[in-house]
Amino acid sequence: MEHKGTVTIETDRLCLRAFEVKDIQVAFRNWTSDENVTEFLRWPTHTDISITEMVVKDWIEESKNLDFYHWAIVLKDIDEPIGTIGVVDKNESLNILHIGYCIGSKWWHQGITSEAFAAIIPYLFEDVGANRIESQHDPNNPHSGNVMKKCGLVYEGTLRQADFSNKGIVDACMYSLLKEEWKKQKDN
Repeated sequence: MEHKGTVTIETDRLCLRAFEVKDIQVAFRNWTSDENVTEFLRWPTHTDISITEMVVKDWIEESKNLDFYHWAIVLKDIDEPIGTIGVVDKNESLNILHIGYCIGSKWWHQGITSEAFAAIIPYLFEDVGANRIESQHDPNNPHSGNVMKKCGLVYEGTLRQADFSNKGIVDACMYSLLKEEWKKQKDN
């Protein structure tokens, strides 16, 4: 892969961009302190803004690295971040990028996460050179799987007790999209 970092990507409703210091308070208000958001995630609900500050500042520092891909999902209508999407794991030998995402519960079921995910796929395949984009979700969180399906990812199976979240050790429904599949979808 040829790493190029977290570039700004725009869609009709969204601006996906690197995090900035001004996002700390908004992130805490819009999603990091929301227990509904963190229910199926690996990180605990932020009970104090200092936790969000530490995390966002880490993302800002990491964004200097070209192999770091982590976007603030900014809803243009309100001009503030409502969530995040990024590469949470990668396999350089196989050109695999694993995507994770979350948005504030106030914005669930509006197609926003699917729009964000669909927007980063062309960049990761065409510019970065990924061969496989994958993601997974807890079977008890099927809405996350719906995001993956809307973006063209294919369900591969459920890995038993292969992940962890705030619920403990959980199963993981695995989805993926190969570059050649994406090209066919794009051309149709």
